[in-house]
Amino acid sequence: SVPFLVRLFPVVLTKFVFLNFLAFPFFVDLRQPALLLNNTVSLYLTTEPGVTVGIWHTVPGSRGAEAGGKEQSWYEEALADAHPVIIYLHGNGGTR
Repeated sequence: SVPFLVRLFPVVLTKFVFLNFLAFPFFVDLRQPALLLNNTVSLYLTTEPGVTVGIWHTVPGSRGAEAGGKEQSWYEEALADAHPVIIYLHGNGGTR
């Protein structure tokens, strides 16, 4: 019966393969990354009208002491310096 249901409802297969309806770790507010990761802040970029992309900006460990206790504006200014930026695309899970 499972192959028949998958053939009839292909969306079911994608839900169970990718499990994008689950948020792991459970009961964690991913909009506040500082609770999980040191020297990390949540930012939002507007790429085009009506489209906003959420990002986390994490400074490297070598700048960790400098980033301690800084406001969001410090992290935004740190993006403009000469250090390289690594972009990690997490996929279609819906969470960071």
